[in-house]
Parts: sequence; C-alpha cells; structure tokens
Amino acid sequence: MTVTLQALLGFIAWTLCLLVLMEGIRSWLVLSGAVPANGFNPENSNLSPFMQRLARAHANCLEGLPIFGGLMLIATVADRSAVTDPLAWALLAARVVQSLIHLASTSPAAVTARFTAFGVQMGIAVYWVFRLALPLLDPT
Repeated sequence: MTVTLQALLGFIAWTLCLLVLMEGIRSWLVLSGAVPANGFNPENSNLSPFMQRLARAHANCLEGLPIFGGLMLIATVADRSAVTDPLAWALLAARVVQSLIHLASTSPAAVTARFTAFGVQMGIAVYWVFRLALPLLDPT
C-alpha cells in the first residue's frame, strides 16, 4: 500500500473516529434520558458547545474527503502516487490538528490556528492538482 493510500485510510479512520465519538456521546445521552432518541439536530445545535464543535469537525472531514481523498485516489489510479506520497502524511496531520483545535476551542487564536491547518491542506491540494495536471498540459 502506498503512503498516499495509507494516509487516505488514516483520513477515513479519523473521520470515523469523530463519528464514533459523536454517536457514543449521543447514545449515552439517550440512555441516560437526557435527550430523547428523536431529539438530535444534525448540527447538535440543541446540545453542548463541545457537541456542536464535534459535529462541525466531523462535517469538515466529510466536506474535505472528496477533494483530498479524490486527489489521492486519482494519483494512485494514475500510478502517480510519487506526486502525493511526500505530502500525504502532512495533509493527514494538518486535518487531525484542525479537528483537535476545533474540538478544543473557538477562541480567536484557536480559529486562526484551525484555519492555518486548513490552509496547509488547501496548499497541498493545489500543489497536487498542478503536479497531477502538468503532464496533461504538455503537448509532446
């Protein structure tokens, strides 16, 4: 398995981890009688600030997966993972950092740090797009 596919698996596993955490807490809230089974909003807006941040962190992963995961799959299918391998772990690390900051705080400093982690991911994705598309622009 290439480094790119390992990092993609890590991205999916991290997204799943956030989902399992959210659903575990929701299950506990139902079993404890704190919230009825049909009392959840998709964004957890009727729950604690932490649960709202957890829902957004999970949604952020889902929103990024088609872009970042798609580029990783394209590179792999096109046998061009040499383009994505060097930065694949950095992309995953930036995603995990972004999520952890999101879970921890919404202070101005935390939001800036979270956006910086997202900016790293965007920068890597833009770089990958250009590197993967470059052979398509070569007329020879």
